[in-house]
Amino acid sequence: MHIRAVKLNELPVLQDIERAAGQCFRDIGMPEIAEDEPLPLDELARYHDAGLAWVVADEADVPVAYLIADRVDGNFHVEQVSVHPGSSRRGVGRRLLEHLASRAMSEGVPALTLTTFTEVPWNAPYYARCGFQLMDDHRLGPGLRKIREREVAHGLDRWPRACMRRAL
Repeated sequence: MHIRAVKLNELPVLQDIERAAGQCFRDIGMPEIAEDEPLPLDELARYHDAGLAWVVADEADVPVAYLIADRVDGNFHVEQVSVHPGSSRRGVGRRLLEHLASRAMSEGVPALTLTTFTEVPWNAPYYARCGFQLMDDHRLGPGLRKIREREVAHGLDRWPRACMRRAL
């Protein structure tokens, strides 16, 4: 498997990966998350055009995981990282995070940030193992505050959520 930039014609595949990856939320009593639709193609295209979308592709060069990022408060913000269940538990997501960290360091970006569910094992506990630390709400910059406001409006705070940061 290898990491590369996403191709424009693969954006529907990213949606399929996210839908498949989201199904595990159904098993832990979060069916609304499992049913939440992925980002629309035009939004995914924005990440492609900005050079902030990567995939892990298998031996046949078919994407099995992806990561998209934004620039928020001077850092790279992980907007979404999804791994198809058929490729999970193999370090694929971690490889994508490390790829973003390398890119950030090469550009002098000081940290990675993300928002996540705190009580879902493959969310905050996983990211903590990847070097992310929980952030106090009073330390959030304006960009992260806006992201959290959108998440609240979308109903994601029905379950405990938090921002996390990984210094580079």
